[in-house]
Amino acid sequence: MTWSEMRPLLAQACWDTLYMVGWSTLVAVAVGLPLGVLLVLTDRGGLLGNAPANKVIGQIVNITRSLPFIILMVALMSFTRWVTGTTIGREAAIVPLAIGAIPFFARLVETAVREVDSGLVEAVQAMGGSTWTVVRKVLIPESLPSLVSSATTTVVALIGYSAMAGTVGAGGLGDIAIRYGYQRFETGLMWITVAVLAVVISLIQFAGDRTARGLHRRGGHHG
Repeated sequence: MTWSEMRPLLAQACWDTLYMVGWSTLVAVAVGLPLGVLLVLTDRGGLLGNAPANKVIGQIVNITRSLPFIILMVALMSFTRWVTGTTIGREAAIVPLAIGAIPFFARLVETAVREVDSGLVEAVQAMGGSTWTVVRKVLIPESLPSLVSSATTTVVALIGYSAMAGTVGAGGLGDIAIRYGYQRFETGLMWITVAVLAVVISLIQFAGDRTARGLHRRGGHHG
């Protein structure tokens, strides 16, 4: 297979991977962030201390997190079909990718938010700040560098998951590595795909780390 044949394939696969990962990251952050914050707030001694709620959320997060992604994908097929009208292609892959990433991100958010100085929380409460004010003014801004790092980790994990989603015809770089590299013995193409994946992951990691460091420095001036 020549380079001119490979190039359009790789370009499309790259786009498909970024498309799937981009959308599923958005969903994971939108749902995982409040979930992670809730895990902290409902915990014993938390602002909304509610043990039963905390247990239920924790259990759901743990169960979803412990499922291997390939099993989650199969388990969610009917739900995926209900949401997207199909179980193959990149739109369909976004559903299990997002659902797999939500608990993963939620746990990282929980860890990040727990690291916030409780003195700051108490200060806002002393001034009559509501729980929502504490979340908005203290918990999120103070944990922002960690949250950015958590989002970066989630994106990198999702790229790995998306390679697996390739096995159900979702397209993307994983699909190319399997379909051409493995099934048609186009080892050259397979190694190029691996290299492209490595570059994409490195770039995302680099961008995420830089953003987190920048936020950390900015936050340092306030502290």
